[in-house]
Amino acid sequence: MKLIIQIPCLNEAGTLAIALNALPREVPGFDTVEWLIIDDGSTDDTVKIAKENGVDHVVSHTHNLGLARGFMTGLDACLRFGADVIVNTDADNQYNADDIPALTTPVLEGKADIVVGARPIETIEHFSPVKKMLQKLGSWVVRVASKTDIPDAPSGFRAMSREAAQKLMVFSDYTYTLETIIQAGQKNMAITSVPVRVNEDLRPSRLLKSIPSYVKRSIVTIIRIFVIYRPFRFFASIGAALFGVGFLIGLRFLFYYIQGAGDGHIQSLILASVLLGMGFQAVLIAFIADLLSANRKLMEDVRYQLKSRD
Repeated sequence: MKLIIQIPCLNEAGTLAIALNALPREVPGFDTVEWLIIDDGSTDDTVKIAKENGVDHVVSHTHNLGLARGFMTGLDACLRFGADVIVNTDADNQYNADDIPALTTPVLEGKADIVVGARPIETIEHFSPVKKMLQKLGSWVVRVASKTDIPDAPSGFRAMSREAAQKLMVFSDYTYTLETIIQAGQKNMAITSVPVRVNEDLRPSRLLKSIPSYVKRSIVTIIRIFVIYRPFRFFASIGAALFGVGFLIGLRFLFYYIQGAGDGHIQSLILASVLLGMGFQAVLIAFIADLLSANRKLMEDVRYQLKSRD
């Protein structure tokens, strides 16, 4: 059995050596433990430091493609190098590497395809109240969309089986954490969570450049999740809301019309007509989006079959 620990990196020369020195070379249940970094267009000495600290594999992007793309590049590389189980962690040494056996045990025992490390969010001092709130909101959205019960969905500290890695496909360029859990739920993978510890903050988060930026990206990510993975519910809900409001305004106009005062409420009739039309169109889009979603799932199945042959 081979375990590969992958680390997406972007200009991590300042912290990478600390993170690598904490990684294990022996994990119970595995004959081999290897390390892999994904250089996402770094312009510093990230790759040099990685090689000096014993990294077994380095895969590189010629320019920065984002955390999600780096994560997927790492999974593809791990599969090529024969990984039976893959652990993903961060280059800033945020996660306690001593908890890697806790992540891999459920996978080795066949109890889970994916295991997500749950951080003690409430007790992490360097997390602002806004970030803690958004972490909870993101986890709640993922639980609703995926029908799973993962308390810390944004956590990047996770382990997965080879088969799970072959099935995952991330569409976002920003982050992979939420999408992969939703996919796991939709593909009926066994996914669970184990408590993990965190280390002291070595550098500011790259994803949290500012609170407004983080809020904006979180909202966009949440909306995209519903559009991609719950398209019928998303568009049908909008359509039903528009149609309902238009219907009520139409009833209001009808009431005044029956009372003989319809001439003074023509604007209501126009607004009702527009809203009813928009609602009907949104419902039609819901059906089209649902068909596209079904087609996407078929393409993902074909992709998995092709990867399984490698």
